[in-house]
Amino acid sequence: MATRFKSSKKRAPTREIEKEMWARGHDVVVGIDEVGRGSWAGPLMVGAAIVPRDTRVNGIRDSKLLTEREREALFPKIAEWCVSWAVGAASQEECDRLGMSAAQKLATRRAIESLTVTPDVAITDGKWDFVSPSVANVELAVKADLRCLSVAAASVLAKVVRDRLMRELAESYPHWSFDTNKGYPCPVHKAAIQGYGPSAIHRRSWVFMDNYNPWTAIRRTPPAGQTSLF
Repeated sequence: MATRFKSSKKRAPTREIEKEMWARGHDVVVGIDEVGRGSWAGPLMVGAAIVPRDTRVNGIRDSKLLTEREREALFPKIAEWCVSWAVGAASQEECDRLGMSAAQKLATRRAIESLTVTPDVAITDGKWDFVSPSVANVELAVKADLRCLSVAAASVLAKVVRDRLMRELAESYPHWSFDTNKGYPCPVHKAAIQGYGPSAIHRRSWVFMDNYNPWTAIRRTPPAGQTSLF
């Protein structure tokens, strides 16, 4: 059942949905959020966060509303505060081979399996359930990343883990400026692909391979059994 909320970037996320889940008898509630879905390179990552019922960390927002410095400052506080948290990943090769939907489900399963406790219900943003069957019950909540404290916490954890990895990978692949663009499309990234072609960590099934890659020997490779473009 989807729950709709009014969008407000200024308002801090609350435990409103978590409290509703607790009232229904779900003792362990996990917030789920993904990062990297729109990236051209690197892994897709899914964060999972189980937050305490009483205390909170000030400043938590959806990761997209925070600067990189703000996210890095919050990361250790959120990590210590959570009852349990984890980040699961699907590699660029898995994104290509499986397709994005299956890769997102895989990353979610890995995150859930890495938690130290088993959740009764998961809260996630949007209208698509990519969590089942990893968690028995799933609550879809529109704008949950803005309104739900555990989902916002999960978004920050996943974003920081992925950004740190992309900065590390930039040392091995300096031409594509992954330290600044984190694999997402931007003019510098597009120019690098046109000049150097795709790196080993680019998602070869993405449509940018047709539009920006002039190296005809390196072709786009759609996932097995799929012909649609991402």
